[in-house]
Amino acid sequence: MNALEERIMKDGVVKEGNVLKVDSFLNHQMDVELFKWMGEEYKRRFAGKNINKILTIEASGIGIASVVALEFGVPVVFAKKSKSINLDGEMYTAQVESFTHKNVNTVIVSKKFLGPEDHILIIDDFLANGCALQGLIQIAQSAGATVEGIGIAIEKGFQQGGRMIRNLGYQLESLAIVESMDAANGSVEFREQ
Repeated sequence: MNALEERIMKDGVVKEGNVLKVDSFLNHQMDVELFKWMGEEYKRRFAGKNINKILTIEASGIGIASVVALEFGVPVVFAKKSKSINLDGEMYTAQVESFTHKNVNTVIVSKKFLGPEDHILIIDDFLANGCALQGLIQIAQSAGATVEGIGIAIEKGFQQGGRMIRNLGYQLESLAIVESMDAANGSVEFREQ
């Protein structure tokens, strides 16, 4: 069992509707020591890849992506979920449905931050149905960038997202793959990796 799986067992909370609450250490309050381990693990798993940018989506992926970027010595670009007055120029856009929030967002990345010269590692906190990843892949493709790999903190292995992304041919590395969870007794089972 790795450090993330251990932390999920210790502090994760399983709720009805296939919800795994990890807000005490991953996506509300952030354990940066755990993130440091995650960054080192992604650096190991994607060793030898020509990565010059990390791409994520706001908001929960930003903390993890920032620590991963430190390991690779590259900048982070994050897709914004809303247009603000600060954004100008041409944008790449994609429609992304959120499993957690049950809504659809148009995510945007400025064209000045992503282009054909970029070799990116996509980082996110959760993978369920794969909608956020599909949106980020679509943005990368629109930019002519190369997706060198995808790193996910927690994958819900019982949902189709991971299988779908792997079937597209991407190197997908999830640090914890939840095989099953039961809200009645709070149990979580992980896939052997």
